[in-house]
Amino acid sequence: MVDKGTTDKLKGSAKEVVGDVTGDNKKKAEGILDKTIGKVKEVAADIKEASEDAVEDVKEKLEHHKK
Repeated sequence: MVDKGTTDKLKGSAKEVVGDVTGDNKKKAEGILDKTIGKVKEVAADIKEASEDAVEDVKEKLEHHKK
């Protein structure tokens, strides 16, 4: 299973809200960082998925041309 960063984004959103409500700028910054990490994981997973799909397409085309 690929980590799409959902947990990090949710955790980050929660920390950011807690930081806002309590006036804890450090907690808010941690939340923003966690959300950013989650987004990076999401983009990386999307890139990995797209590249795997591209490899499969090439393999299928090569198999088709062998016949």
